[in-house]
Amino acid sequence: MHPTLPRMKPIMPGCALVLLVLLTTACSSGPPPQPQNYAEPVYTVERLRSAEAVDAQAIYDPWRGMNKRIYNFNYHFDRWVLLPVVRGWNWLLPQFARTGLNNFFNNFRDVRTMANSALQASPTKLFQSTGRVLVNSTAGLLGFIDVASKLDFPRPQEDFGQTLGRWGVGKGPYLVIPFLGPSNLRDTTGLIADSAIFTAIDPFNFDNHSDDAAIYYLLNAIDTRHRTAFRYYETGSAFEYDLIRMLYGKARQLEISK
Repeated sequence: MHPTLPRMKPIMPGCALVLLVLLTTACSSGPPPQPQNYAEPVYTVERLRSAEAVDAQAIYDPWRGMNKRIYNFNYHFDRWVLLPVVRGWNWLLPQFARTGLNNFFNNFRDVRTMANSALQASPTKLFQSTGRVLVNSTAGLLGFIDVASKLDFPRPQEDFGQTLGRWGVGKGPYLVIPFLGPSNLRDTTGLIADSAIFTAIDPFNFDNHSDDAAIYYLLNAIDTRHRTAFRYYETGSAFEYDLIRMLYGKARQLEISK
């Protein structure tokens, strides 16, 4: 046994204490921390986002729960009813017949544009749409042949929802219409008004021939779906409902502003 070993034990805590005090003093006596002035990031949301960008979360959608249920219903109706009918339409009718019917329906849409161009006090669009209707209804055999487009007549497309927007009426809450799809309160009101305009024209005397009216609206719906490339849940987005809502709002904003 070494006699000096026991005497070293009380020295160790004292050395550790002295070392700790020295380290603390050294740290506290260092230079004060300098403020860090980092440059502002170049790629910020404010710089990247266009001034005309639509914030998807800013769209007024107080009926979201109901709208999403209608959106889901429209998906199932489209998948199991409407698209099979469209495929049968393509199989049954040759291309020239489908084109002729589309021209025929477009001729009545041009009549709608005539009425709304007048309500918007837009003489250029009124002149263009009136010229199209006159040419296609005569030389185009009631619109089955689009002679006006062959003559390079411009084809504006206006509806009463655009007319209301042009005169400053707000779009109101977002709304998904059964069978028809995205809309809002203003455009839904416009859709009803456009139907009233069409009824006032009454080209087939629908008041006395309700079966003819039903056939017209059915064929018009099939033709419209046939010409629409959109397919539910094929956008590649996990948030398709919000995406469609944003795109609809942006499209209507552009249509009203042009």
